[in-house]
Amino acid sequence: MRLILLGPPGCGKGTQSQRLTEKYGIPQLSTGDMLRAAVKAQTPVGLKAGGLMARGELVPDDVVVAIVADRIEQPDAKNGFILDGFPRTVPQAEALDRMLKDKDMRLDAVIELKVDEGILHQRIAKRVAEMQARGEAIRADDTPETLEKRVHAYRLQTAPLVSYYSNHDLLRATDGMASIPEVSAEIDRLLGKGKTAVAAAAAVPRKKAAARKPARRPGAARKAKAAKAAKAKRARRKGAAKATGRRAAAKRRPARKTRRKAINKAGRRG
Repeated sequence: MRLILLGPPGCGKGTQSQRLTEKYGIPQLSTGDMLRAAVKAQTPVGLKAGGLMARGELVPDDVVVAIVADRIEQPDAKNGFILDGFPRTVPQAEALDRMLKDKDMRLDAVIELKVDEGILHQRIAKRVAEMQARGEAIRADDTPETLEKRVHAYRLQTAPLVSYYSNHDLLRATDGMASIPEVSAEIDRLLGKGKTAVAAAAAVPRKKAAARKPARRPGAARKAKAAKAAKAKRARRKGAAKATGRRAAAKRRPARKTRRKAINKAGRRG
């Protein structure tokens, strides 16, 4: 099961990813975690990414895709994975598609958690208030100001992925504002429906391929047409010959009848 979860910050992607990880036994792959692991392992791609990060530069898409490509080849991702934080843009999605195609893989589904941004802000504010009441440290990305920046970035960069994956018939949407158990149940339903659709789509090409006639060699169509024309010509000639024979026989019949009459008449005279 290869999945992507889409939705703005605070929509519950992390919670649902953890549940799906436990249910299907597949890893949740965070772009940040993968980058740090690659840098720590000093892989060729990790060294390149580490140099860029050390200089404060953004890691380009091709490097991120290469890191994802290395990660999904590890044993724990054999049965699938959940991508977290990647892709963030349409060009990254296109690069991911090319990489998966090269590996003879494909995504099974992209789950969008739809939310109301106004209620989302209220949810974050409530969470911050509860953390403060417990005396817990507030996460830097949980402040209203930071959340607004992150949501704005999502609208500009990541939201277009909804149309992209919808056009590729991979998008499955659910109400992210429902309770956690309700969202989980709906995701399970959507994934079951998606697997059925994929299986049905895969069966159609095989059926058509089995019924398809073998391709002819170049020039075979010309030869077949010429052979058909020659056969028709022979049939016309044969038909013409039969017609000629019938006409000749018709002409001979009156002459024979006349000769028989003459012979009979001569016999009576004698």
